[in-house]
Order: sequence, then structure tokens, then C-alpha cells
Amino acid sequence: MLYYTCFAHVCKASYLRRVSRFSFGPNCTRLQSGGNVTTSIKDIARAAGVSHSTVSRALSDSPLINEATRARIHRLALEMGYSPDAGARSLVRGHTCTVGVVVTTIADPFSAEVVEGIEGTAYAHGYSLILAASNDEPEREIAAVEMLRSKRVDAVIVTSSRVGVLHQERLGAAGVPVILLNSHSQQVALHTFSVRVDDEHGARLATEHLLALGHGRIAHVAGPAGHSPSADRLAGYRAALTEAGIPFDPTQVISGTGRPAAGEQALPQLLAMADRPTAVFCYNDMTAIGLLRAARAAGLIVPDDLAVAGFDDIPFATYVSPSLTTIAQPKFELGQQAMSMALMLMTGLAEGVCDVVLQGRLVVRETTGVRGQGLGMRD
Repeated sequence: MLYYTCFAHVCKASYLRRVSRFSFGPNCTRLQSGGNVTTSIKDIARAAGVSHSTVSRALSDSPLINEATRARIHRLALEMGYSPDAGARSLVRGHTCTVGVVVTTIADPFSAEVVEGIEGTAYAHGYSLILAASNDEPEREIAAVEMLRSKRVDAVIVTSSRVGVLHQERLGAAGVPVILLNSHSQQVALHTFSVRVDDEHGARLATEHLLALGHGRIAHVAGPAGHSPSADRLAGYRAALTEAGIPFDPTQVISGTGRPAAGEQALPQLLAMADRPTAVFCYNDMTAIGLLRAARAAGLIVPDDLAVAGFDDIPFATYVSPSLTTIAQPKFELGQQAMSMALMLMTGLAEGVCDVVLQGRLVVRETTGVRGQGLGMRD
């Protein structure tokens, strides 16, 4: 089961399709979703003609209750659709079998694939997720963190880079494992670790690809200020230029937000540059898609007039026209690794846990090459 506590207006269908699941495992109570009638111990006691305490002991397989009575009460519980109160039992057991996940926005296709990886591993081990979206707004970021603490989650996975950077200490105060996705762990808490893609390496791959195509003037539409992936991708872009003997020009870097509007707004600035670029490396695919839309509206032909590369390889990258060259992040694996790390920490295996860095790969499509050519990949 995937619970939703979203600090946003709309929950996307890609997430909602999971609400009907049951989540259970060897260490966690089965939780039931849906339905208007809940069977209680009192109902079973009334049907069996015994006391509440007898039903409670029977369902716990207490030796104080004889075998025949236990079997009868278990049969009644099954027939009446009884499901244990997971909240009450968690107070006794000391854990809730839930993991909090903080994303920047539920509208981001990148987050959807990461959460799918988290949820698949969580489900296999009997854990449910509580999802919160921060929307890069300070008040909502704090609200998301405090909400997860109040829910007594067993671990927190943060895909929102800004939350990971600004609120590590607050997250650490919850006393549970904290896993940061695509953000550097500052180790402010005992069990704070990170799983990330090597953003600098990926940016170098994208920029080197553009350089290899003969582009000498390559601009960069950056990501949100204060986000470690944004800083790392800028560093990779800059390093690739320097190694090619091209001086870094800060005027060729345009501030962005990581959203399509940033790409649309960047095009007029690119066209107004005195030394107009022939190629652009965008912080992410959403930015690149916005730039492609603006380029088409301006009558530019991509890649003849302007080559474009993104980062993430979201599903839309193959469907835009022309299809988008990008750096593919192992999004599903990021989610799996983060949840696996959380499970290790929750079961006391902290000694075997360390920060994980995964590699992206270059996926060459039409926005940087001649249409009709075969697609290529480079690690």
C-alpha cells in the first residue's frame, strides 16, 4: 500500500494506481485499504460469545487459550474480514513499517521512476510509503519533514535535493535512517547516507559529445541554485570545456529552475548573446523540452541551428520531436538502492552501509545528430 500525504494540489495517476495494494511481510502487519466497515475485536468477541481479552489472546496464539477456542476465533476473524490495527500494534512493536519519501514535486517524471524503485523494494519487505512533496517552498519543506517525524516513520528517503541540503539536521533529529538521493551526505546524523548519480561525470559526457561534433560555443542552462546536482553538472560542463582548451565563459551559463519554462525563457537569452552558441547542454530533460518548444516556435531547426542535450532520460525524451539526446540516470536502481540501504540500517547492519555513487550513460538521439541515423550509447 502506498499512502499519500502530498503538500501539493494534485496526485498523479502514475502514483495513484498503487493505492489498492496490500503491504505485508515477515516483520510487519498486513494493512488493508478501502472498505467502509472495519471488524473489531469487540465484534469477534460478540460473535464468539467470549471476552475481548480472550479474542486478543487467541489471535496472538497465547497458550493460555485452548486450541479449539483459538481455532474457532481465528476462523471467525477470517470470515468477518478482521485486520489488525497496524497503528496500535506499531506502538507495541516500536516500528510502523512505513518509510517516508520526500520529493520536490509529484509532477516530475524522474521522481515517478525513482519512487517506483523504492516502492517495489519496500513492498517486497512489507513496508509502506508515505509520500510528501516539498515544491521547493521553505514552509512546505519544513512541513514535510515534521509530518514524517510525527508519523513515526522507520526511515526517510529524500529525493528533493534542497530538503537534503537544508534540513539534514532536522531529519537526523528523528533518530531514524535518512537516505539522500542525488544529494551529498554531510553526515550530520549517525545514519545519514546518500545514493546518487555521478552528475559531474554525466555532464562531462554530454559536453564532450557536443565538442566531438565540432561545437565550440556551447551554452549551459543550469538547474536550481543551491542544489548539489546543479552545481555538479555545471562543474562537469566547465571541466569538459577546459580540457578541450575552450575558456569557460560565465556569460554562456543561464540560470534555470529545472522546469520546462526555464528552457523556454532561456532561448531569447541564447539568441541575444554576442557570441551565439551552436549547442546547449541543459540541466535536465524538462529544461531541454522547454527549450525545444521555444526553438520550434522561433523557427529554428534542431540540431542544424542549435544542438540540444539534456540529463535524466525521462520517458518523454524519446517522444519529443526531434528526440532528445540525454544522459540516462538509472532512476529505478536509485530507488532500489536507497530502499535497500534503508532496510540494512533498520535491521542494524550499519557497518556494511556506505554512500553509493552510480554512473549515468550518454544516449544519442536526434537533437544532436542527423535525423534518421541510428541511435548510440556511450558509458
